Amino acid sequence: MEVEQTGFPGLLVITPRVFSDERGFFKETYQQERYKEAGVDASFVQDNASRSTAGILRGLHYQIQHPQAKLVHVMKGEILDVCVDLRKNSPTFGQSYSIRLTGENHKQLYVPPGFAHGFYVISPQVDFVYKCGDYYYPEHDRTLLWNDPELGIDWPLSGEPLLSEKDRRGLPLKECEVFESL
Repeated sequence: MEVEQTGFPGLLVITPRVFSDERGFFKETYQQERYKEAGVDASFVQDNASRSTAGILRGLHYQIQHPQAKLVHVMKGEILDVCVDLRKNSPTFGQSYSIRLTGENHKQLYVPPGFAHGFYVISPQVDFVYKCGDYYYPEHDRTLLWNDPELGIDWPLSGEPLLSEKDRRGLPLKECEVFESL
């Protein structure tokens, strides 16, 4: 597998080895020892999957307590995956990172605790899979406003995105709770 540093401490792009032939492909999406050697030092406790259609924007979500590490990838389709560093003591605090993840490029993104995370669906449909380093605690769930001008995220929108009510009510960075020590 290939591991690419992003310039954000702990945030990694991972491209696993893919074995393809006329029958399809095989790839290892996670192997604890190999990923730990690559810098993914999280104990994952939960796997999630979602299916979304074109124009849906999910995020930017985080948990202020029990922050979650995530290992994300797309099985089918294409998204713009976005992370915002909310670790107050980080040199990239308040900055965003985005990458196109597709079922064809097989790239994964490791998101360490302390980031808000979300994605926008570009393809007609996407199947999105992710591992979490802690359980979901709704009482600690927070939403950073997806279109906060301070973040400068270049979403590839084709019209108004489809948002949940929670995502419409997200707070701008200057009003959000952030991680003081992570």
